[in-house]
Order: sequence, then structure tokens, then C-alpha cells
Amino acid sequence: MITSRQDLCFYLSEDLKRYGGKAPSWKDRILHNESWYIYRLVRHLRYIEYYGNCHSRRHPLFLWHFYRYKRLSFRLHITIYPNTIGPGLRIYHAGGFIHVGPRCRIGSHCTLLPGVVFGNKHEDASEGEMVVGDNCYFGLQAKVFGPLVIGDNVTVGANSVVTKDVPSGAVVGGVPAKVIKMQ
Repeated sequence: MITSRQDLCFYLSEDLKRYGGKAPSWKDRILHNESWYIYRLVRHLRYIEYYGNCHSRRHPLFLWHFYRYKRLSFRLHITIYPNTIGPGLRIYHAGGFIHVGPRCRIGSHCTLLPGVVFGNKHEDASEGEMVVGDNCYFGLQAKVFGPLVIGDNVTVGANSVVTKDVPSGAVVGGVPAKVIKMQ
């Protein structure tokens, strides 16, 4: 959770490292490369977290970043609630709907491919939190229905549906997802 200017700088630098240490340029913007849009979406998300936690939600910069985040979110079909994902987030492509709900707590250096959804098993949205560890990779169209706990260094295969806890260092896949191997 971002609670100070130093935290904001740390989160932004960790997110930038996942892009090879170089932010997409204006050339990418002019050419409509998706990397520019995704990077800006994550950047606006971090500023929303900072201004929402450290300042008033009526702060003009909070409103500006929230407006830009929402526009990019609708354009890219990506919904990530503030204060849910740790530093070092990487989204490779836009295309499928990506949804990270408000009851998720995802660790650092998480990778999401298109179509990843963190949702509830039932209609009751208050059943509990989903906790995901550090260095996790979620393949194309992976679904995670909680509440559950996913350990560190977990790889979730494409089109998998995770409904139970996953231990650290596992590779899971299938419907419902089962441990394929331990790393």
C-alpha cells in the first residue's frame, strides 16, 4: 500500500523495471502501441493509490489521475481496484478483459495476461479475501475464484480455473486447477 511519496517512487520504479527500465515513448503513443497505454494505466493507478491514501479524494491531482485511469480502463477493458497489487505489476497485452476485484491482495512482481479474472465463487461478494504471493504468473484466460491463498512463485496455466489454495512454487493448470508440478 502506498502511504508516502517514497512508496510511490518505489512502486513506480519497480513497475518501470518490468518494462526493461525504459518507459514507452511518445513514438509508441503516436503509433498506438498497446505498451504505451498499459504502462500509462498502471502509472495512473499508482497515482490514484498515492493521492487516495495520502490526500483527500477531492484533491485535483487525484481527480485528474482517476479520470485518466478510468478512460484507459474502459478503452483497454482492464479493471484493477486501487491498493490490490504490489509493486512490479506487468500486463503484457490488452485484449481480453482483466479484472482484479477489491478483495484481492496480490504481491509484488505479478504478471497478468489477457483474460485473467479474480472473482468470487458465489454471489456474496463479502465472503473473504484472495491472497496471492510474490512473483506469480497468470496465463491467458486464467480465472481465480476465492477466497483462497496462492503462494509465492506460482505459475497458473492458460484457461485454468483456480478454486482452491495453491502452495508456493507450484505450476497449476486445468479446470479445476490441479498441481502439475512443484518447482
